[in-house]
Amino acid sequence: MKELIPLHDLARDRNIDLNSGDLYDPTGKRAYGRDGESIGTVRSALADPDTGRVRYLLVDAGGWFSSKEVLVPVGLARTEDDGVYFDTLTKDQVRDLNSYSGDYDYDTAVSDERVIRGQDYSDDVSMTAATTTATSGVSAERTYNYRDDDQNDTLFKSPNRLQLLEERLSVGKDRYVAGSVEIGKHVENRQQNVDVTLQHEEVVIERHAVTPRPVEGNVSLGASNETIRVDVEAERAELHKQAFVTEEVEIGKRVETEQRTFTETVGREVLDVNQNGNVDVSGTTGTTGTIGTTGTTGTTGRDGRSIVDKAADAIDGLDGKNDRNR
Repeated sequence: MKELIPLHDLARDRNIDLNSGDLYDPTGKRAYGRDGESIGTVRSALADPDTGRVRYLLVDAGGWFSSKEVLVPVGLARTEDDGVYFDTLTKDQVRDLNSYSGDYDYDTAVSDERVIRGQDYSDDVSMTAATTTATSGVSAERTYNYRDDDQNDTLFKSPNRLQLLEERLSVGKDRYVAGSVEIGKHVENRQQNVDVTLQHEEVVIERHAVTPRPVEGNVSLGASNETIRVDVEAERAELHKQAFVTEEVEIGKRVETEQRTFTETVGREVLDVNQNGNVDVSGTTGTTGTIGTTGTTGTTGRDGRSIVDKAADAIDGLDGKNDRNR
């Protein structure tokens, strides 16, 4: 089969800068399997030396198995800022994959692909047998077919979908004790005036002038000291206090609804398109734009191209050298 080489060796030989903003280097990223379970770390990537297309990611499966490195087809990868996700890759599949130690021959590749695709997978479509027989009667070497001409087969094609994320507010409600009201009673004193009609007796002395007349008998002035006692009565008020029910208080609760507005800062990812060289860009925000060289049209964006196969874009497929005019 065609010998694949590490992506960094290809970058060194072709003078490709993997640290540029337009290329994605998966080396050193955390690797996650199904359900987001940590597998280990992406150690390297194997690329086609002729096209620069990445075919496999070399994954150190130390999170699942000790001392085992496996090659996972790049089409299973989904890249995020925090790592590389293989959403369909199970622990059983990694267990059944062959350990990679530097050599990856035809039979090993077919065996691993059967593990990834399933036991019922036929390898008839996974290989191309060159049956042209030379005059010596020896058939040509068989090569592994990565099916670049089959657009529906993405197992060995780098993911080329760029997801733009947007934060949105989700509002939930919970009940909490906002406060309490204590209801009791206490005594409040006040002055109260009450008008009462009272009666009392008064002594009335009336004096009348009379015609002087003699007193019979021997009378000495001052000899008779007579005193008349008259008791005078009066009414007085007796104050009593009595409690009366003047008000009844019923205690209950009711639910009031109010409309309130909450403000929070959310972010969203916006597509950036950088133009280099002689390219035409059309399209507006929220619509599909096209990018291509003059006279051609391509459906791509700044990061909308294959996130790993961008390394291949820096390689001229005809002479294997960098095309500085691209």
